[in-house]
Amino acid sequence: MTHAPPLLDVRNLVVHFPLDADWLGRRKRAIRAVDGVTFQLAAGETLGLVGESGSGKSTIARAILRLVPITSGKVLFEGLDLATLSPAELRRVRRRLQVVFQDPVGSLNPRMTAGDIIAEPLHAHAILPRRSRSARVAELLERVGLRPEHAGRFPHQFSGGQRQRIGIARALAVNPSLLICDEPVSALDVSVQSQIVNLLADLREQQGLACLFIAHSLAVVRQLCDRVAVLYLGRIVEIGPAGDVLIHPRHPYTRALLSAVPGLSPRSSSTPVPILGEPPSPLSPPSGCDFHTRCPHAEATCRQEPPALRALPASRLGSLVACHRAEDLEFPDATPKRDPSASP
Repeated sequence: MTHAPPLLDVRNLVVHFPLDADWLGRRKRAIRAVDGVTFQLAAGETLGLVGESGSGKSTIARAILRLVPITSGKVLFEGLDLATLSPAELRRVRRRLQVVFQDPVGSLNPRMTAGDIIAEPLHAHAILPRRSRSARVAELLERVGLRPEHAGRFPHQFSGGQRQRIGIARALAVNPSLLICDEPVSALDVSVQSQIVNLLADLREQQGLACLFIAHSLAVVRQLCDRVAVLYLGRIVEIGPAGDVLIHPRHPYTRALLSAVPGLSPRSSSTPVPILGEPPSPLSPPSGCDFHTRCPHAEATCRQEPPALRALPASRLGSLVACHRAEDLEFPDATPKRDPSASP
């Protein structure tokens, strides 16, 4: 049986931002925003990237889109190395690689109507004759839950959730194969978040879209994603099927994130798992495991040797974890124990 190549293949991605240099132009210090990230995304699959602010989630998205320079590593999309493409080649690829931004206000031009915003990529990529674009805009508005007559309104005349729907319609206009969603619901009310997540889930099923979904909320990730990658200080510390990572987390950092969301995991403890102190600076990450300065289970090996992502012997679902003590630690099971003396 042959397996199709991944739609997106990120290999040892490194993104460092230099701060200063010596008199020869050599970098002296750099912010290590992303520090060796590897993952794959299949066609039609949704992968969630989660982690605290500053963990490198949005930088990964911007590197894939070539909005920030890649220090080293490779990003292959449909087999093409994005870092080596010319501007003309990259323009053609971007038709199949679209993004939904976090801020539905700042990402829409306030001087353009909703119809013009949605039609803009059709014009930029010379898709459809001009006389056919209005019908395409009306179709897209209906697809995202708005009405065709909304095409003549300006962004300030919509609610936050409606503005995000316009941003999604704009991204869908060119029929992409991959949609990068950079925290698309974090600026919305909780009640609206669920509506947008349901919309993205429906669109993914209808159009077979692959999606890289960046979020703070683990509850949102559980609802939408097939797999989850947990980032800490620019590195993946755990990755695997969403059901496995969210129900049987193996890294102390993943457990701490889960325990802070009441009722998310049936195996999560009612008492939050502590994260000690503040995150280290990406200017000078700690030696060994990046998380050891905040981990309640750290030992000498954790302070000296960086752990590699690996499969545990008991894992049958393909999850990988970067933790020296993953086999030793048990996640407390909060399921109430039945009293044997109680009657059935």
